[in-house]
Amino acid sequence: MEAFQYYTPTKVIFGKDTHKQVGAVIRSYGFTKVLFHYGSGSIKRTGLYDQIVASLNEAGVAFVELGGVEPNPKISLARKAAKLAAEEKVDMILAVGGGSVLDSSKAAAAGAANGCDPWLFSIGERKPEKSLPVGAVLTISAAGSEMSNSCVITNEEGWLKRGFNTDLNRPLFAVMNPELTYTVSPYQTACGITDIMMHTLERYFCFNADNHLTDRIAEGLLKSVIEAGKAAIENPCDYEARATLMWASSMSHNNLTGNGRDYFMRCHQIEHELSGMYDRVAHGAGLAVVFPAWAKFIYKNERALPHFCQYATRVWGIDMDFDHPERTALQGIEATEAYFKRIGMPVRLSELDIDDTKFDEMAEKCTFFGKRVLRDYIPLGKEEIMEIYRLGL
Repeated sequence: MEAFQYYTPTKVIFGKDTHKQVGAVIRSYGFTKVLFHYGSGSIKRTGLYDQIVASLNEAGVAFVELGGVEPNPKISLARKAAKLAAEEKVDMILAVGGGSVLDSSKAAAAGAANGCDPWLFSIGERKPEKSLPVGAVLTISAAGSEMSNSCVITNEEGWLKRGFNTDLNRPLFAVMNPELTYTVSPYQTACGITDIMMHTLERYFCFNADNHLTDRIAEGLLKSVIEAGKAAIENPCDYEARATLMWASSMSHNNLTGNGRDYFMRCHQIEHELSGMYDRVAHGAGLAVVFPAWAKFIYKNERALPHFCQYATRVWGIDMDFDHPERTALQGIEATEAYFKRIGMPVRLSELDIDDTKFDEMAEKCTFFGKRVLRDYIPLGKEEIMEIYRLGL
């Protein structure tokens, strides 16, 4: 087990009707004015917008608002949010939505507090020295951004999707009412399930051994998500299934399943170029294609194979073939792929109407134009990344 630090400062308020407490929660910190940041309008159609406004008004919390956050959030709107937050001198940013709204809020909070273009953090030209507090009311179980230190944003100029990690990104609080996810479409629910699983799988397939406790935590989370995911797809109003997914989204990306591991989010990096290039592709859908392709590329590696066999036997209940362990590993990959199909995810780029036209450009961007090689069981340079894309066709 590697040495690690585990830091989870986010206060979680979990359960039915908890979103109605958000005004009182904000007031309890002494804040009096917030930027209310949200998505493209679904919170108005469901009535959540009015409930949030009522809660803020009841608590005497003034607010300015900015909607319009899209999936694969854009730096242009985050810049507007940062400018608005600075001009209005707000105390904090309230993000009501999913990972996209949270990431836009995090970028805006850092930009406003440091008085600069938030894109500078994403490309590594600056490191944030401070940030406005961010609070969340979660409406979809997926990204885990409500407890994570990450922020991923897309720049429309060049269609670059980049992230930056800092503990300043961790939200101050997260209000989680699983009932708010009842209206999420089956497709977006499935995208979220995939993202939750991938945040744990990226950590599970690590570069060091002897992580027995963390392995078991990860395997338990994966098995719970697999079952809850099926239940939520079949019955969108299954509270226990939705609650499991919502809590798992946080546990998958607050690094609980990464403690003691030496890992790198390589599938996420490869997928970022996919949904960065093709903005219509949901992040979870892209991951459902990239993970099986990556796994088929790497699983025979002598360092990777034991992890894949353990995953297949413990998570999917596949019998171990000691004479041909690669067969067991491949069965685990195929079981994952079959599950993604079952919940309605694509598993081939052709299902997303994507061919090999942009593979060279995406792989070039993924290497930061030749400036980096992705860490993995074997280093992933441009040619290896292109081969993974080809395996996803």
